Amino acid sequence: MKKTQAVGIDLGTTYSCIAWLNEHGHPNTIPNQEGELSTPSVVFFDDDGPVVGTEALRNAISRPSRVVQNAKRFMGHSAKSWEIDGRRYTPVYISGLILRKLIAAAQDQIGEITDAVITVPAQFSDAQRSETIKAGLAAGLERVEVINEPVAAALCHVLGNEGLAFTELAVDQQLLIYDLGGGTLDLAIVKYASNEVRVVASDGDLELGGLDWTQVIVDIAAEKFIEDFRDDPRTDPESHQFLALEAEQAKRSLSVRPRAAVTVQHAGNRRTYQVEQEEFEAMSKRLLTRSDAITRRILADKKFGWAHIDVVLTTGGASRMPMVRESLKKLSGRTLNSSLSPDQSIAHGAAYYAGMLLTNQNYTRTIFDSKASARLQEVKQQSVSARSLGILVRDSESEHRVPHYLIPPNTPLPASKTHVFGTVVDRQTKVHVRIVESGAGPGKPPTFLGDCLITDLPPDLPEGSEVAVTISYDRQARVHVSAKELKSGLGAEVEIIRHENLAPQLQLGSQELPIQQPARKKPPETKSKPLASASPPKSESQTRGKSRDVTAVTQRQDEPEPVDRSLSEEWAIVSEKLESLSVIEYHADVQPIRLCNRCAEPVDRNGICPACRKAGVRETPSAARSSERKSKSAGRRVSGKTAPPPLPKSNHDDDLWEIVE
Repeated sequence: MKKTQAVGIDLGTTYSCIAWLNEHGHPNTIPNQEGELSTPSVVFFDDDGPVVGTEALRNAISRPSRVVQNAKRFMGHSAKSWEIDGRRYTPVYISGLILRKLIAAAQDQIGEITDAVITVPAQFSDAQRSETIKAGLAAGLERVEVINEPVAAALCHVLGNEGLAFTELAVDQQLLIYDLGGGTLDLAIVKYASNEVRVVASDGDLELGGLDWTQVIVDIAAEKFIEDFRDDPRTDPESHQFLALEAEQAKRSLSVRPRAAVTVQHAGNRRTYQVEQEEFEAMSKRLLTRSDAITRRILADKKFGWAHIDVVLTTGGASRMPMVRESLKKLSGRTLNSSLSPDQSIAHGAAYYAGMLLTNQNYTRTIFDSKASARLQEVKQQSVSARSLGILVRDSESEHRVPHYLIPPNTPLPASKTHVFGTVVDRQTKVHVRIVESGAGPGKPPTFLGDCLITDLPPDLPEGSEVAVTISYDRQARVHVSAKELKSGLGAEVEIIRHENLAPQLQLGSQELPIQQPARKKPPETKSKPLASASPPKSESQTRGKSRDVTAVTQRQDEPEPVDRSLSEEWAIVSEKLESLSVIEYHADVQPIRLCNRCAEPVDRNGICPACRKAGVRETPSAARSSERKSKSAGRRVSGKTAPPPLPKSNHDDDLWEIVE
């Protein structure tokens, strides 16, 4: 059995970093091929193939249309892609290229890497976590685990204290982790006690990060240029990119100096402006207000005061800004702990977590010595859900579909909840369960995750027959669903089928792009094996009859051929897996099915049920709704609670889901 490396990757919006634990359990950042400890998360599509990192960033000015940046901010956005040379590239594909560069550099220095822990913002949804895993698999990894970024920072503080590996804290502590990175703000309240790192609460903002402060400087300099030349440099891609890079350097300078120079060049004009620290802070006040509001909110939600917090721990590159530090100090009334490296601590914490997982797997042989293995085995970690998880039900008064959340936010992971619902018509043979996650923060709309289809219910079931639906978060905050008809015990257990995420990819391939298929090869079984699974693989008899795993799906067969040959092979593997998924064969076009209210069979495009018409029964849509309102289980309100406001209109008409309960 070959030895396995413990590798952690901080896949960042603006910069990414990879680290590993040596045999003594010390984390080490692995430099890239250019000798840099942090790699810009930028991809440049050259004529010879994709280029990742600093060289790609240099080309952003001269060839901005061929450069992709900040892909992490679009993870989970199914319609987002970048078109270059007639091909469209998704955020997953771009992230896969970035990860592949990091892994290639690491393998040159420490040997083969098959497993890794990749960090994600705590507020990432199930879809965003799934896409991060897909990117890791596409980059060549066999097993991928994700961990929330503030939890990784806490592990780095508890286990390593940046250079003092395995220095145990003298007393129990409750930490507030403040992680302001390039693209996101992550906060977590973490309790450390008796070799356990336990998250108490998490919060954050997926659209607040260093990029937004950089944009403030861009706007300041652009407005000054407009006053002088009556022309806006932000309207030209090359001028805008040049200004953005200048603003990024100025932002860093303003962290250590009272003023910084920003050069603007556009339409043959060039001028350098001085940006004062006070001016920068005044224009950034709205961003600080958002940050302070989230910090207050995470404490208020747990009914905590600052007396409950022992340490305020800062990390993330943007946390270096004096205005951020001063605002946090004023808010908390205490000195901040800045012992963590803003750029490397997240990757180091992920490496620690990888070591913890590997030392708890009996079948895995690691490189650690006995002391390191013993220490890593001692420490336990538990996170919480950042979002609520539930299903859609019909509100009897408004007739709208509304979310009924079964698992609230900040529930310790893993978490599972079962709720019993009833069928809505006699002899119902199918049940759709529509899964929904709350939005990433107050006021944000819920996220539709997908559907669980329960088929082959026993014949002649009476109206109101009980169906138990169980939804759960695993310890990576990924969603699982199962359902069972209680009388017969029949049910289904599936991963979420995301119709709205898959359909746009089909359209991109079939309508807009010339399709060229990469060569296929048989996928190795290890591609979908989770890193932390300590159980031996199930036998064929154990897995027969269950739905196939969709966690490893990264690309439909009709997506564009990737530019890079070796990465194309990885796409081919997971593409072939998607084609074989029996779980979505009931609608090959990956679109929702409209079902009859009377017999639950699919209806035609005019809303007529062929099965009922054959039997001599015809029911109009209005009559269907009327009969549904009379059923016992349709539209029940949550006991003792006021139904939440109706969901905004989605791509799927409500009429498509008449039997959802």
